[in-house]
Amino acid sequence: MFEFDLYRVLSFAFQFLDSFAVIVLATVGLAIIFGMMGVINLAHGEFILVGAYATTLAFHAGAPLVLAMVIGVAITTVYGVILERTIIHRFYGRLLDSMVVTFGISIVMIQLTRIAFGNSLPQISTPFSSIGFGPYSYSTYRVALAGVALLTLVSLYWLFTRTDFGVRARATMQDADTARSMGVDTDRMYTSTFAIGSALAGLTGALYAPARSMNPEMGSGFLVEAFVAVVVGGPSVLLGTPLAGGLLGAVNAGFTTLGGTFIGQVAMLVAAILAIRLMPNGITGLIETIRQKRRERA
Repeated sequence: MFEFDLYRVLSFAFQFLDSFAVIVLATVGLAIIFGMMGVINLAHGEFILVGAYATTLAFHAGAPLVLAMVIGVAITTVYGVILERTIIHRFYGRLLDSMVVTFGISIVMIQLTRIAFGNSLPQISTPFSSIGFGPYSYSTYRVALAGVALLTLVSLYWLFTRTDFGVRARATMQDADTARSMGVDTDRMYTSTFAIGSALAGLTGALYAPARSMNPEMGSGFLVEAFVAVVVGGPSVLLGTPLAGGLLGAVNAGFTTLGGTFIGQVAMLVAAILAIRLMPNGITGLIETIRQKRRERA
């Protein structure tokens, strides 16, 4: 009985690490763009698609996997900057308009991908072996991606809190007019930040190219989880993303372990609805409210 329970605990732990990695990596690029520019990029899933397809095509063309991933990230970054400069920059601060435009971009990208490459691409085999424990086994590669997610968060924290770029980016995010009057080139900051968000989407696609089926609609699943996590996390990107990832990942892992993947996805969405109902401003919004009340009492 003890061994059985131990195996279930291990299964939950590995499932949690996998879910946490997916949610964080899929969310962080979307959250940065939304936090900086007030744009909800509904084509974010298709940016991930670009990274995954570019990585897969580069790998099948003969590039080593790591180099193929770098190519996937680079192509997605360039693609994102081109879209930002030609279309998306016109809709900064216009939330509903940006959603409609990026949703249209998403549809076009899916259909163009289907026309150019068909309904699927040959998948890259998953690196490393599986971890076996009792009746369960789990992909070592997918578990290792949790470490990549944490490293990504730490790198972004350093970038936005310890560098001159980060100071300018946060100033632009908080008050673009004042930042502009103090000499910050806000247009360049917007483009640079959108490039970072695009690169993070490309990184997600590149990392999951060996772990997901390659089809034109693969980005939709990432977008749903990212959008939910952004809302649940609240206004603070760097704090809200890991907190939302931890909460939703734990719910998904627990119910997946008990009832399977579909039950885990449903439970995660129900948990997100409850979280939004109980915390309208997200987890970080609730934390900030508590802090403010404590300061008022002091």
